[in-house]
Amino acid sequence: MRLSDASAAAEESHVAVICGPTAAGKSAIAMHLAERVPVVIVSADSRQVYRRFDIGTAKPTAAERARVPHKGIDVIDPVVRYSAAAWAESAREWIAEARRAGRTPLVVGGTGLYLRALFEGLFEEPALDSDARAALSAQLDTMETSELRRWTRALDPARAHLGRTQLLRSIEIALLTGHRLHDLHRSRATTSRLRPHYLVVDPGPSLADRIDARIDDMLDQGWPDEVRHLMETVSPDAPAWNATGYDAVRRAVSGVTTMQHAREEILIRTRQYAKRQRTWFRHQLPAECVHRLDPMQPGAVSRAETWLETISGLGVV
Repeated sequence: MRLSDASAAAEESHVAVICGPTAAGKSAIAMHLAERVPVVIVSADSRQVYRRFDIGTAKPTAAERARVPHKGIDVIDPVVRYSAAAWAESAREWIAEARRAGRTPLVVGGTGLYLRALFEGLFEEPALDSDARAALSAQLDTMETSELRRWTRALDPARAHLGRTQLLRSIEIALLTGHRLHDLHRSRATTSRLRPHYLVVDPGPSLADRIDARIDDMLDQGWPDEVRHLMETVSPDAPAWNATGYDAVRRAVSGVTTMQHAREEILIRTRQYAKRQRTWFRHQLPAECVHRLDPMQPGAVSRAETWLETISGLGVV
């Protein structure tokens, strides 16, 4: 390889990432940067991959997607199980496509496991006996998330802070293979040459109010009607229903509970999810690759622009 080719390859490995807890303002920052630099936004959100689950996953609007190309949204049908490794494999191609089109790939989202799969390598999952997996799933699906978390603390403690879907997977792997998923991720991951530069967006104490306002906005936009239509065609055990809040709205629409009660449940679960995200982004990212941003502080947008300009000197733009 010629020196110039090696230099180009090194430059291509740098990737700008905007991440942080839900409702922090990541998308607003990304859209602002997209007005300054031609970008392709690669969504790193495990909920937005599902088609038709739109309002409750806070997908970008049709107008926003018309203004800026987005990838990683509406990737699969609601009944399909989707892994972080599968997303990472697609994300690598979306990043390459963006560069071939002369655009800057900008990874945006709050799913830490997706980011880990992309930047620490793809995980090759062990094959599982289908009958044993089905029997175990039938038992685990009846358990409360708090009970699943207790199981995970015993079986794979490094993953006990994660959400319900990840807890189920951790228990499943541990019981059916005899190995911790956390350890398998480290031992079976392939090497990634992509080098992340993280802008962690977090508004601090005001996040609670932002979450509250977002839930009200989703309900006002017609979240209950969206769920009502989804219930007509989407199986009740489809993985897409695991997205935060959808189960609560579904029970309210079905008359099992009131919409006010559902709203309070969604608020609690979303705040818990945001707390887990904050913990992940605080402890799982290498400090030398992280720039933190409070979007509520004066000059935040300018600092985000400077961050991207700095990365551009490494060959991102």
